[in-house]
Amino acid sequence: MQTTITSGARKRSADRLNWPRVKRNLGQAFAYVMLLILTAFILLPLGWMLTVALKPDFVPVFTIPPEWVPTQHWRWENFTRALTNSSRPFLRYTWNTLQIVGGNIVGSLISCTLVAYAFARLRFRGSQMLFNLLIITMLIPWQVLMIPQFLMFHKLGWYGTFLPLIVPSFTGNAFFIFLIRQYMRTFPRDLDEAARIDGCNYWQIFWHIILPLSKPVLAVCVVFVFLGSWNDLLGPLIYLDDNRKFTVAVGLANFVTRTGTDWNLLMAANLIAMLPALIVYFFAQDKLIGGIASVGLKG
Repeated sequence: MQTTITSGARKRSADRLNWPRVKRNLGQAFAYVMLLILTAFILLPLGWMLTVALKPDFVPVFTIPPEWVPTQHWRWENFTRALTNSSRPFLRYTWNTLQIVGGNIVGSLISCTLVAYAFARLRFRGSQMLFNLLIITMLIPWQVLMIPQFLMFHKLGWYGTFLPLIVPSFTGNAFFIFLIRQYMRTFPRDLDEAARIDGCNYWQIFWHIILPLSKPVLAVCVVFVFLGSWNDLLGPLIYLDDNRKFTVAVGLANFVTRTGTDWNLLMAANLIAMLPALIVYFFAQDKLIGGIASVGLKG
């Protein structure tokens, strides 16, 4: 009798002890379900794009319910047609965009790292006031500066070239300067003082010490610049007037015409245009996540 009562008490005690584990398991299961739902929201549109890209010409695209698997033969040659279309030279658009992206990355890294280093590591009168003015410029929308910039670049003879899309990056970006400055401020001042004792000047300290330590936040800036330049539509649409100089974003917009839209070719070109961004993120994801976490936690 006593043994039965004791075993029942132990069982009830064990049940009470298992409740936290049950709650934790339920919480994890709920989190996994929510992640699956969010993943479906992201992947389903991509699946629909792939389905449309594989459809033949003149086949209805917007059907209810959507057709996830083409009923006719899959047309993989649509990807080749999207790349080699004579009226829309997509490979040429890609090369043009890569030139603009490369110029913006170089310009942003040169200008933003130097300015951020000055604000983060050098002591000079009025530095805080200048930094506050720089932060205020982040509140000015680009649309306000669009017309004055266009008039200035047109008077310089840069209209129809890539220069209006590249040169502004060499003047710095307030957001990137802020990110890099916050990251550089986390380094101890002892590094600068030790380097000065060893005979290093400010440039040597920047090049040999501060810049190598700032690689994570620089990777974040590179990814942001790449995505911003790769997806930019309004800038190239304003400054470029030659079909041979258009970018990927403008080329995708040109698939939509008054006479009709080749949805299969448009979706094929969209999927191709996504590949560079995915490749950049795949190779830079470690530094990207580490850089964002470091800026958020230490800044």
